[in-house]
Amino acid sequence: MLAYAFAAFACMVPEAVYAQVKQRSAAACTLHGVGTGRVAEVRDGRSFILEDGREVRLPNIEVPLPVQAAAGGGQMPLASAARTALEQLVAGQMVELRQMRSASDRYGRMLADAYIVVNGMERSASREMLTLGFARVSIQGVHAPCATEFFAAEDMARRGKLGVWAEPYYAVVSAGSLNDLLAHRGRFTVVEGQVLSVRESGGIIYVNFGRRWSEALTVTIAKRSERNLVATGLNPRNLANMRVRVRGWLEERNGPRIEVIRPEQIEIAER
Repeated sequence: MLAYAFAAFACMVPEAVYAQVKQRSAAACTLHGVGTGRVAEVRDGRSFILEDGREVRLPNIEVPLPVQAAAGGGQMPLASAARTALEQLVAGQMVELRQMRSASDRYGRMLADAYIVVNGMERSASREMLTLGFARVSIQGVHAPCATEFFAAEDMARRGKLGVWAEPYYAVVSAGSLNDLLAHRGRFTVVEGQVLSVRESGGIIYVNFGRRWSEALTVTIAKRSERNLVATGLNPRNLANMRVRVRGWLEERNGPRIEVIRPEQIEIAER
């Protein structure tokens, strides 16, 4: 039975759980207010329309979407459940929109997190969706100081097997499981494993999870992206023999690969 069934009767995260997520943040997650509005319609698990006609997309999360669900086969209920969860959070509510910087996507939707006040406590819609298990942290739009909070929220849902984390389709993939990796080609995927070696060639850093590229995950990092990682304290050259979790779009190029361009794509996995 799908783990999202509880959404029908309770969508708000208990205060103690939300406080725990907040306490795990190592830095202040501060965004700038860019306006308010009342939510008129929720389109899917990460986008909605305000009464004034503005369309907003939560930029920090990936959720099951109807088109992706149909392609995956039989996953439409998760897309519907994610939409219902966001509806219960924001539909008819006055929300405050916040951004790190002014941004919109190619469809003209404003990229902004939505904050609501429940029982006197301010809540982020993105973090609520993560904690409930209806979303995964995206590789775009996450302000670095907010990343710790977002990963903590996702981690709690994953450990509790809530929402998408109860389904094999969305499970964390082993970096050494070739068949599972290839089954996720072309999809946003979270992969975990122990780094075997780190090499550089032709201006590209290769983080290898196996002895052969064709048999395990390889993470590629361009030199220009390496600077962004090092600036946050994450030096990819020091990842050898460490267990890490990587997220991004999985491609097949002489073996399964994920390109890393942002530091938020790599987590040191706790064991």
